[in-house]
Amino acid sequence: MFFFLSKTLNYLMMPLVIVTILLVISVLLRRSKWKKWCFASGLALLLLFSNEFIANELMAAWEVPATPFKDIKKKYTWGILLSGVAKAGMEPNDRVYFSRGADRVYHTVQLYKMGFIRKILVSGGSGRLLDIGEREANDLADAMVMMGVNPADIVIESDSRNTHESAEEVAKILEGKALPSECLLITSGYHMRRSEGCFRKVGWPIDSFSADFLSRPRTYTFDVLFIPKVEALLTWQHLIKETVGYVSYWAVGYI
Repeated sequence: MFFFLSKTLNYLMMPLVIVTILLVISVLLRRSKWKKWCFASGLALLLLFSNEFIANELMAAWEVPATPFKDIKKKYTWGILLSGVAKAGMEPNDRVYFSRGADRVYHTVQLYKMGFIRKILVSGGSGRLLDIGEREANDLADAMVMMGVNPADIVIESDSRNTHESAEEVAKILEGKALPSECLLITSGYHMRRSEGCFRKVGWPIDSFSADFLSRPRTYTFDVLFIPKVEALLTWQHLIKETVGYVSYWAVGYI
C-alpha cells in the first residue's frame, strides 16, 4: 500500500501537475474571488518553478556533495549501486537505454577500475506501478560488463521496488559476508540523503559516494535569473520528489 501511495503522491506533487490543477480549477470555478486566486497562484508557481536560479540554489543545498577521488582514504570490498537510471520498455531490447543519471554507472566503474572497490552489488528491480517484468539491476550489470567489469565481481539484487526495500535486501545479502565499513553506497547526489537514512535504519550505516548532480555552479547571468527554463521544472520535480519521499519515509519509520 505504501508503495502505491508514494508513487501516486509523487505524480500529484509534480510542478506541472500542481500548476495545471490550479489553472483548470480557475477555469471551472464560478466565484470570482477563488477563480482569480487559483489563476494567480498557478501563474506564480509556474514562474517560481521555471526559475533556474532558485531551483539550482535549492537543489545545491539538498544534494550531498561529490567526493574527490583524492579524498577517498580507504579501499572498499563492495560498491553498492542503486538503480533508477535506465529506461524501461524500449525497443529493440538488445541494449541498455539510459535516461539521465548514467554517472551512477560510469562512476561506479571508475571506482572499480581505480581499485577503490573490489566488487559491485547492483540493487533495484522495477519501481513502476505496473510491473512489466524488466529488472533494471540486470541492465546495469550488463552495461558494466561491457565497460570492462569482470562478471564474477558483480552481484545483482533485482527484487526491491524502492530505496527502503533496496536497503533491506542489500543488508540480507551482505550479512555475514561483509561489514558496513567495507561498503560504499553509490547513488545520485539528490537521492543520497534518503538512501543513507534507509541503510542506517536497517542497521547498515555505510560510507557514501554521490554521483549524478542536478545542481551546477552558481551564476548571475540574465537568463539564469529571469528567463523561464524547462530544466528548472525538472530540477524542482526531483527536489519535490526527494523531499516528499524523505518526509514520507520518516513518517512510516523507514529512516
